[in-house]
Amino acid sequence: MSSPNSDAPKSSKVHDPKVFEYHNPAGGWGALKAVGKHLLHSRSVATNARALFKLNQPDGFDCPGCAWGDPEHGSSFEFCENGVKAVTWESTSKRVTRDFFAKHTVSELKTWDDYRLEDQGRLVEPMRYNAETDHYEPVAWDAALDLMAAELKALPTPNDAIFYTSGKVGNESAYVFQLLARLYGTNNLPDCSNMCHEASGVALGAALGTGKGSVRLEDFEQAEAIFVFGQNPGTNHPRMLGTLREAAERGATIVSFNPLRERGLEKFANPQKPLEMLHNGSHAISTHYFRPKLGGDMAVLRGMAKALFERDGAGEPVLDHQFIAEHTVELDAYRREVETTEWETIEAQAGLSRAEIKQAAILYARSNATIICWAMGITQHVHSVPTVREIVNLLLLCGNLGKPGAGTSPVRGHSNVQGDRTMGIFEKPSDELLDALESRYQRPMPRAFGVDSVAAVQAMRDQLGKVFIGLAGNFTRAISDSRVTEAAMGQCRLTAFISTKLNRSHLVTGKYALILPCLGRTEVDRSAAGKPQLITVEDSMSMVHGSAGINRPVDSTLPSEITILTGLAERLLGSDVVDWAAMRDDYDVIRDHIEAVIPGFDNFNERVRKPRGFWLMNPAFELRFPTQSGKAEFSDDRLPEQVMHQQMTGREGGWLTLQTMRSHDQYNTTIYGYNDRYRGIENGRQVIFLNTKDIDRLGFKAGQWVDLIGESGDGITRRVDGFKVVAYATPEGCAAAYYPETNPLIPLDHKGDQSHTPASKSIAIRLEASARIV
Repeated sequence: MSSPNSDAPKSSKVHDPKVFEYHNPAGGWGALKAVGKHLLHSRSVATNARALFKLNQPDGFDCPGCAWGDPEHGSSFEFCENGVKAVTWESTSKRVTRDFFAKHTVSELKTWDDYRLEDQGRLVEPMRYNAETDHYEPVAWDAALDLMAAELKALPTPNDAIFYTSGKVGNESAYVFQLLARLYGTNNLPDCSNMCHEASGVALGAALGTGKGSVRLEDFEQAEAIFVFGQNPGTNHPRMLGTLREAAERGATIVSFNPLRERGLEKFANPQKPLEMLHNGSHAISTHYFRPKLGGDMAVLRGMAKALFERDGAGEPVLDHQFIAEHTVELDAYRREVETTEWETIEAQAGLSRAEIKQAAILYARSNATIICWAMGITQHVHSVPTVREIVNLLLLCGNLGKPGAGTSPVRGHSNVQGDRTMGIFEKPSDELLDALESRYQRPMPRAFGVDSVAAVQAMRDQLGKVFIGLAGNFTRAISDSRVTEAAMGQCRLTAFISTKLNRSHLVTGKYALILPCLGRTEVDRSAAGKPQLITVEDSMSMVHGSAGINRPVDSTLPSEITILTGLAERLLGSDVVDWAAMRDDYDVIRDHIEAVIPGFDNFNERVRKPRGFWLMNPAFELRFPTQSGKAEFSDDRLPEQVMHQQMTGREGGWLTLQTMRSHDQYNTTIYGYNDRYRGIENGRQVIFLNTKDIDRLGFKAGQWVDLIGESGDGITRRVDGFKVVAYATPEGCAAAYYPETNPLIPLDHKGDQSHTPASKSIAIRLEASARIV
């Protein structure tokens, strides 16, 4: 068992992970078997099987999972294995009732792991925590909303309230939530973007004038080359594998950069191709696969640019000088920085040889239309913003913007994380947004920036009596430094979570605590008059489309998110400025408000009802750059003096650089099971993946139990105990383990420069032999 001083969550069941080698392609029969397993586990097989035919369809609902786009020429099966998990996890027949909470104290539930908590089923009535009995107890909806409003009104300043949003929330809920917060008087609107792609938004905004990706889904059909950095689509965006496979089949070059060997980037068998399934066929995905060390991607990109400049200097036509002259600025400063960066420095940080980097540069130069994709392997480092700027630099060198098959593609996570930001969920709102809100509502809007996710924890830690309202999500498990986070949230006067299922954040209670259950994405949402409601979402490619659930609600009394939010707004703000009841009764009214405030949403209600919705134009697609210079801007950032894997080399005590990551039975903080099929793990999550040379160097053996100790620098002991050593294809000095189990190792202040995103892919740790006995 874990030692008493461990910050790792403790489960009532001890798991001994089994390790095997997975030789099959991603997808295939393994995916179909998993689909059947999760359909059965939901205990609602017929309901969920019917729902899958409406998943990601124009007349159905958007997947609650990832934000990968839907094709114009879609089929009847626009879902993947992990989409099935998301749907069946929500549409389960299991229920969490008042009897459950009467049976289990909060103290007991804290000993359960994440999977067991959420596997209890759907929440069905509002609950209030009773500190005297240590139980959640039923509370009437009016009483719950009255308590929230009273606590918010009692705060000394609106900035003592924190309004957190998950990317699962639809556009309409997000708009209402940010409007409520700003009319109340604060920009404290942290969201899950702060913990994932914030660096992408900061970097793209600085370089190109807009923080979103520039490509559409059809660009993948025209790209000659696709470069994938720091992303594992086989688990995190499985439908992307179909897109990559189609590109590979027509001969596109696909170049992947990932420290780990990820099966989804190697081979894929499409479960929707019957002949392929019958013959156990598959298709290769990556034509080239490079494995840089953790944090080394910027050096790889810098080396590719250096190789291009060397070829350009020798007279080879590898750069698009006309594009550069017409559409960019600051090339000379960037070129000087690249050319003065020594190859030895690049190789040391990248963990790749000069020959490998030059090979990647040749592949890039040969392509006339290139997309670069990236995800959290890029964005969760201290130097993530300069790394994303380096991606843009490389694209600009060869004119890979503003033409078919080329551009930037930050692949977002949760289904509407990009849409929430479009709707104004942002602690640093633009003057343009605030001006538009003031014009629409004739009320002053707060101008001081609010807190992001890390700063929200710091605020709760440093000052008693905050109010935290979470619109979906599992904040305490998503953010870094779990022990510090939970202690900080426990100091709040009120914590209130609008949720569909039980999670650990509900167990971290302030003086007062509420769980407010709501409808899920898969369920029919009807107005008081019985009219079916439509919500909207925005995918990673800036397509805005409608989503309408088809399943009967798990309980007839469950309200929608908007019903809860507007009920709170009426009590807190009144209805003189906004007719909250009209918004609640008809979501078209909310979309009318959005159209009046948010650019690009003209004729919103009409356009969103067209199949596949509409595209929010990205200026970079038209070679328009709303930057200070009016052009795309090269950056001349220096490489970091050292990345984490260099800092750990040669230190006494067996130090390593750890990256946290998801298992295949996981989406964000939601754990669907204890397996990670593609990495060969069964029946457990307490594992650490190590290079065989590191295992030998540190004096351990594969299968041995170890404890993980983090470097704090602040005097706080950070450790998680009882992890099984697994030999894996990861670079020397680089380790990997699952989150949220390893989040306690990440100091709150270990975050990205400019982005403030927890640097979860570069954590200094050392190992000790564990006393764990299974």
